[in-house]
Amino acid sequence: MLKYLWFCFSLAGILIVSPATAQQCAPSPKDVNRIQTLVERAAALVESKGKAAAFAEFGKRDSEWWYGDTYLFAYDMQGNVLLNPAVPSRVGTNPHDERDRNGKAFHHELIEMGRVNGSGWVDYLIARPGKASPSPKWSYVKAVKFDGVPGVIGAGFYLD
Repeated sequence: MLKYLWFCFSLAGILIVSPATAQQCAPSPKDVNRIQTLVERAAALVESKGKAAAFAEFGKRDSEWWYGDTYLFAYDMQGNVLLNPAVPSRVGTNPHDERDRNGKAFHHELIEMGRVNGSGWVDYLIARPGKASPSPKWSYVKAVKFDGVPGVIGAGFYLD
C-alpha cells in the first residue's frame, strides 16, 4: 500500500499541470501500463499499415482498440481531429482552443505533449460520450506520422 501511495504522489507530481487537478489521485500502474501499451501498438500500426487501414481497425467497437470507455483518438499538429470513434462528429473539427471546466486547453496540451516530449500524459475534465457532466480523465499521447503528416495518437481512461 505504501508503494502505491508513493507511486500515486510521485506520478501526480510529474503529471499534474494545474492546481485544480491536485485533488485527483494519479491512475493506477495497471491503467498506466494498459493505456501506454495500447497507444504504442496503435502508433506502430499507423506507421506500418497507414492511416486508412489503421483507422478502419480503430473504429471497430468491442475490439482491442475500442472497448468500454477506452478508445483511440488522433489529431494533426494543427489541432484537427483525425479520429474519434466515440464521437465521430468531432472528426474534421478543430477544438484546439476548447477548454475544460477548469480552464485547461486540453486538446492543445495533448498535441504539445507529443510535439515537445514525443509522448506523455495529460489530465483534464471531459464528459464521457453520451453524458453531460465532466469526469476526470487521464490520456496518454504519442507523436506519430499519419501517411507522412505529423500528429498525435492517444487514448485515456476516466477516474470515476
